[in-house]
Amino acid sequence: MSEANTVNAEDLIDELYVMLEKAWNLPLGHGRAVVDANEARQVLDELRECLPNEIREARSIVGNREKVLAGAKKEAESIVHDAEERAKVLLNQEVILQQARKQADELIVTTQKQTRDMRHASSAYVEDLMQRADEGLTASLSELRSTRQNLKAATMHKKKAKH
Repeated sequence: MSEANTVNAEDLIDELYVMLEKAWNLPLGHGRAVVDANEARQVLDELRECLPNEIREARSIVGNREKVLAGAKKEAESIVHDAEERAKVLLNQEVILQQARKQADELIVTTQKQTRDMRHASSAYVEDLMQRADEGLTASLSELRSTRQNLKAATMHKKKAKH
């Protein structure tokens, strides 16, 4: 997995699980196993490199959301402005003027709703992404700690067995 650009955190976490599944289980070890520490470190290093990229991507999505919202607001203002200009031209025709205002109001309401919906959706997406990253890291850290304890216990067991 030398191509860090194509690997995401979930792939690396899956790789750690595969590594643990393939690990040599210690007899009477109550779930303890021996894994290649260098291989585990390599995966964890790749995970460490990968996560900042995913966080940057999440921030980019948030930044793009702001651009989209600003564009939508500008478009709404432009539509309102266009409707007002049309209303001035058609001032003598009261029915058409009322229709233009109603349409402008509907467009504003629609745009405001779309803006709220986009903010909510992007916030929820970023929150979900951050939560999954947090859970993934927590699980990986827990697995790493467990593996370290298993290795330490195995080393202590070997030392006691020699004496």
